[in-house]
Amino acid sequence: MAELATIARPYAEALFKAVGGDDAKSLADQLDSLGQVAAEPQLRQFADSPKISATQVFDLMAGVASTALSPKIANLLRAVIDNGRLGALPEVAAQFRALVNASAGVSDAVIVSAFPLDAAQLADTVATLEKRFGRKLNASVQIDESLIGGIRVAVGDEVLDTSVKARLEQMKVALSA
Repeated sequence: MAELATIARPYAEALFKAVGGDDAKSLADQLDSLGQVAAEPQLRQFADSPKISATQVFDLMAGVASTALSPKIANLLRAVIDNGRLGALPEVAAQFRALVNASAGVSDAVIVSAFPLDAAQLADTVATLEKRFGRKLNASVQIDESLIGGIRVAVGDEVLDTSVKARLEQMKVALSA
């Protein structure tokens, strides 16, 4: 949704400029958790009620946060709520995380595997992927048994699919052509 990305960009960039590299990782974690909370339909319904004030929404969001909010995140949250942009908070978190990663030369990688990976397999896989993509990766693993075997890796907008399912699909297309 380009509209949401356009709304979120100024907030993410302003926070990134305000942070200036100080504790950007911990702020990104706080913002991610707030983004997850803001994505909840019950919270959105609560926040959209005309009987609820912006202060009440802020207090609820701050109370749900797992840790005490940093002053910069608290200011961002107030600005987002006051401007009626709470729905954009998950996208603000994603864009802020991307800015932090870009400044550190790191990218997030989602590794989807048919089977659970142990620590040694994950370390080997990440080392190979870092060579392949030419940058440091923060990897997270998801399990999808429908892949049958192999892995699918998404780094930003790049996808590397070495799964059995993808190879079977390629064979199906080649045979039906």
